[in-house]
Amino acid sequence: MIGQAAGPIDEGAAPFPRSLREGRQTVWLRPAISRSSEVREIVSSAEVEAAVQRFRRFEPVLAGLFGEQEWDGRVRSALIPLSADRHWVKGDHALPMTGSIKARGGVHEVLRLVEERARAQGLLGGDDYRCLLDAGSRSAMAGRKVVVASTGNLGYSVGLVARAFGLRAEIHMSRDAKLWKKEALRAVGATVVEHDCDYTSTVARARAAAATDDAHFIDDERSRDLMTGYAAAGVELEEQLLGAGLEIGPARPLVVYLPCGVGGAPGGITLGLKRRFGDSVITVFVEPVASACVMAAMIQGGCEPVDVASYGGNNDTIADGLAVGRASDLMLSACGNLVDAVVAVTDQDMIMAMRDAWLTYGLRFEPSAAASMAAHSPLMASAARSHGWPDLAHAHHLFWATGGSRLPADEFSALLAR
Repeated sequence: MIGQAAGPIDEGAAPFPRSLREGRQTVWLRPAISRSSEVREIVSSAEVEAAVQRFRRFEPVLAGLFGEQEWDGRVRSALIPLSADRHWVKGDHALPMTGSIKARGGVHEVLRLVEERARAQGLLGGDDYRCLLDAGSRSAMAGRKVVVASTGNLGYSVGLVARAFGLRAEIHMSRDAKLWKKEALRAVGATVVEHDCDYTSTVARARAAAATDDAHFIDDERSRDLMTGYAAAGVELEEQLLGAGLEIGPARPLVVYLPCGVGGAPGGITLGLKRRFGDSVITVFVEPVASACVMAAMIQGGCEPVDVASYGGNNDTIADGLAVGRASDLMLSACGNLVDAVVAVTDQDMIMAMRDAWLTYGLRFEPSAAASMAAHSPLMASAARSHGWPDLAHAHHLFWATGGSRLPADEFSALLAR
C-alpha cells in the first residue's frame, strides 16, 4: 500500500480550509496543471547547466574525499521500482556523503565556494581539480568560513563537506534539529550554534552572524546556488527514466511527490523537471499540517511568503526537516506558478508511510522523506474530483525520498514504534 486513504477534506471558511486550521490532512490543487510555457527565467537554464558541469568537475575530488567504498564521486541516487512500471522512489535518502537530498543543493553551494576560492588563490590551472586534495589546498581554504542555518540535513551536509575541504563551518540549528545531527557535525570539526527558536528566526540570526564575521552565508531562503544544485537532478532523472524504458507524455504523465520545508529543494527540482519533461510532469509539494507554508502561500495567491501562524500552524511536527514557518521568496518568485498541488499530511500519516516503506519495501526513511508516499492517496482522491485535472489512473508516480539512511538505529526503531 502506498500512502493512506484520504480523510474528508473540508474547504470551510476562507481563506484557509477548516481541515488545515484543525490540523487535518488537506489538499490544495491548482485549478489546472501548470504549463512549461510558464517557466520563468528568474533562475536560468544556463545556471542549471553550470551546476551540472560543476558537479562533473568535482567528481574525482569528491571520490578522493569520501570514496572509501569505491564511490566514483557522482552525486546520483537510484531510481527504485515499487510496483510494475507505475510507482517509483527516487532514492535521495541514500545519496553519497550525506544521506539526504542536501547532497545536491547544499553541497553544490560549497563546491562553488571552494572553486571560487581556489581560483582566487591560483590553485586551479584547468579542469583537473584533484589538486584540491592536497594539504596545501586545505590550508588555503582554512581562511574562509561558511555559515548556514538548518533544522538538520542541510547543516549536516554543508558542515561535512565544507570541513572535508578545509573550510571552517558554523552551523546554526533551530530547536527542531536532532541531537545526533549536532553530534555528527561536532565530530567533523564544525561549530554548532544552537537556538531555542524556530527555523525562520534561526535563519535571521545566522544571516546576521555571517554579516558581522565576513563569512559566506548559505541562505536557504534566497540562494540561487542551492536551487540550481537541486535543479541539476532533472538531467539525472531524465537519463534514468529513459534507461528504464518509461514513456512520459500527456497520456501517461509523471506525478512527482516532493517533501517541502522552505521550498528550495522541491522548487529547484520542479524547475529542472519542467524544463526536461514540459507539460507531462505534475509536481506535488508535501508538507506537515503544522508547517504548511507553501500551501498557505498558494491559498493567498502564491506570490508572497505567508507565516503558518496565519492559519494556526505552530511547526510542531515529527518531520524536523520540514518544520518551516515561511516559504522561500526566491522559490515562490522562480517557480511558485509551477506548483501543481500541495498536500498537507499529519505526523501519523508520515509515521504510517514510514513504517510501510520499511516493512513492505525495506526502505529506511525519515518521517520527512516518508511524507512523499503519504501524499499519494489524498492527491489521487482530490484530483479525481477536479474537472481541470487529467485522469491520473495511468500516470507514473515518483516519490522523492529526501533522507533517512543515516538515521541512527535506535531513533529509527523508536519512530517505527510510535
